[in-house]
Amino acid sequence: MDTIFALATAQGKAGVAVIRVSGPEARIVGEKLSRKSLPSRGMTFSRLSDSHGDLLDEALVLSFTMPDSFTGEDTVEFQCHGSSAVVSSILQTIEETGLARIAEPGEFTRRAMDNGKLDLTQVEGLADLIDAETEAQRKQAQVVLSGGLGKLADRWRSDLIRAASLIEVTIDFADEEVPVDVTPEVTDLLNGVARDLKREIDGVSIAERIRDGFEVAIIGAPNVGKSTLLNALAGRNAAITSEYAGTTRDVIEVRMDLAGLPVTLLDTAGLRDTDDHVEGIGIKLAQERAEAADLRIFLAEQDEILDVEFKPGDLRFLPKADVRVSSEGAISGKSGQGVDELVTHVSMTLKDRSAHTGIATRTRHRDALRRSSDSLARAMEHLHDGPEFYDIVAEDVRSAIRALELLVGRINVENLLDEIFSSFCLGK
Repeated sequence: MDTIFALATAQGKAGVAVIRVSGPEARIVGEKLSRKSLPSRGMTFSRLSDSHGDLLDEALVLSFTMPDSFTGEDTVEFQCHGSSAVVSSILQTIEETGLARIAEPGEFTRRAMDNGKLDLTQVEGLADLIDAETEAQRKQAQVVLSGGLGKLADRWRSDLIRAASLIEVTIDFADEEVPVDVTPEVTDLLNGVARDLKREIDGVSIAERIRDGFEVAIIGAPNVGKSTLLNALAGRNAAITSEYAGTTRDVIEVRMDLAGLPVTLLDTAGLRDTDDHVEGIGIKLAQERAEAADLRIFLAEQDEILDVEFKPGDLRFLPKADVRVSSEGAISGKSGQGVDELVTHVSMTLKDRSAHTGIATRTRHRDALRRSSDSLARAMEHLHDGPEFYDIVAEDVRSAIRALELLVGRINVENLLDEIFSSFCLGK
């Protein structure tokens, strides 16, 4: 196994930078730069030098002995000053030792998985934690990183192995009288796992929204104040506003943190009949994005009908409260009237939806859970057809177990691993 190294903190000038070295030669690398012995586990202050003895930097050097490190290997970390020149000189000196090579993207995390420090779902949780921008994203990622989904999968797997073993006993002793009818216990085990799987499958779509962001579309006829409202919500001029109808022809997106949730606001083209081909494309796109959004904010008069369906949780306001005789039920991005009410409603609606999320957070998770669930449905169907179908039941249960093993990365995931780890930075 090669020894690898990389900058573990972000590129650019900073107060402190961390350079990680992992592998069988990690401690030797650390001692060459420190010019002294390092403890098997602990921290020491060192003056780092290059091969000519010239000072590189003064740093804290942390050493870890396998398997008690992030990667499960011998590891050394240099906490040095975050100057680009200092970091570059230390990286170059490590490479010049000939004992280590630069790490590939995600290679430290991949080694952690290979050494049993993380399962595949925890790796994905780590990636989500690194990308987290809001409190809800952080909390969700932490649950997955802590092994929540892997623990569930292990419990389900244990129940299914128990069910399969009971069925196998019946098959093995088909010519003899089995003293106990295993069907009730097997049924309870399969039903219990099936219920858990359904709950997790149902929660994936909301969990994906927490990870990727909810979409809230602002829709209405041209020149009703959609772009002005977007700018007010965003706190900046994200969209061009003018008195001319049809100014917005494309969907303008603004990403923001709303009550700890990631939300993308969509300013769409005004909905109207038009002979302008380009504007027509924008209107069609606006309708499609509005229909697919999680929530819609309608700016329209009371008797006005728009070609977008009003769904539960959507809001409807009268436009331009700042120029109306009666401003009841109206909103204005220009004056700010109704904006607080809008933010409160959107926040509460999305928070309520987020309460129904599970631990599974990705489409890959849902697909694996569905495969397991489908196999269990077939198993339960054949279970009640009688003992002559028990061999089919056993195979369906084994298929459900294999789907759970795929979920946590125990089988058949090499291509998937390449894709996942390619999204990591070099130092992770």
